[in-house]
Amino acid sequence: MARAIYLDNAATTRIDDAVMETVCACMTVDYGNPASAHFVGIAAEAKVAAAAKKLAAAVGDPGQERGEIVWTSGGTEADALGVLGAARARQKRGQHVILSALEHPAVRESAALLAREGWRVTTIEATAAGTLDPDKVAAAVTADTQVIAVMRVQNELGTVLPVADIARAVRATPAGAEIHIHCDAVQALGKIPVDVHQLGVDSLAVSAHKIHGPKGAGALWLSRKARIAPLWAGGGQQRGRRSGTLNVPGIAGLGVAAEIATATLGERATLYGELREMLIAGAQQSGIEWRENGAGSERSPHIVSLAFHHIPAEPLLHVLESRGVLVSAGSACAERDRKPSPALTAIGLPADWGTLRFSFGRQTTRDDIAAAAEILADALRSF
Repeated sequence: MARAIYLDNAATTRIDDAVMETVCACMTVDYGNPASAHFVGIAAEAKVAAAAKKLAAAVGDPGQERGEIVWTSGGTEADALGVLGAARARQKRGQHVILSALEHPAVRESAALLAREGWRVTTIEATAAGTLDPDKVAAAVTADTQVIAVMRVQNELGTVLPVADIARAVRATPAGAEIHIHCDAVQALGKIPVDVHQLGVDSLAVSAHKIHGPKGAGALWLSRKARIAPLWAGGGQQRGRRSGTLNVPGIAGLGVAAEIATATLGERATLYGELREMLIAGAQQSGIEWRENGAGSERSPHIVSLAFHHIPAEPLLHVLESRGVLVSAGSACAERDRKPSPALTAIGLPADWGTLRFSFGRQTTRDDIAAAAEILADALRSF
């Protein structure tokens, strides 16, 4: 088989060469424990500080004036800190959490765990276009509401949720000023502008491997006025919020990846918009009944979610794979469990529509998509 056309970048990305150099240097040169007092440890600590500066700038908090960075093992842990950690730190005030029906499993399952601990959980339904009504979120707020979780870019649909509008609506309620608002920005960073001040959030989760960084590294931006309870005890690193020896290679790699991703955001968005139209043209040429999930809503340019009538997703995925085009059926986070996608269920997609998610990365070329569009059209006609 010729080189595979990898269109599953929303699941993970190939590490950038510059990021790889940084990661390797932190394993072989600046390999110290950043908590050590000698010069090797101090050099590692400097790498962590530099990465925090880069990441803070990437999320709209240059100089870390509004918040600080808590390093995690990835987006899942960052979401858990932003939801579980914030909720447990506030549980004496009330025990009510609100989330959208479009949230990633990292948020949904954190809320489910809170429910088992006695919290009341309210899930806000999605629109058919894969977004949310800010007024519905605000209407769900009560005096007991402590945490609201709303993602920025839906990982299966690519829709951009109105986080800033939701934050404003929530803050306007009697209890809103004190509520902790958490945002999963894992699919947003490096794809669309991310500005924590503009969004009005108290915490924001990111992950390195979604932006051509290393796996096993993520972070939570945390407002200076916010409080979170640690998920576990340990050596007290990161002011006790997240104990454990810092993953310096991963952290430094995330910093470089975030810097590159935000620096190239504009040109990538333009290219991805062109690639989207090329791919959609392939679906149109097939003659098969199809739809784009999330049509009518603002969408991130790197994700295209296409549904095909009476064509099951998994067989189509494997036909494309056999011809060198790699995609996912909905979200790769849970696609092998054979359960209906919560996001597709939330937007009311009928069961007889199979959905594939195509997602672009920095290595995706126009030639890749031209070939993929032709293969997609041919594959669809074979069903």
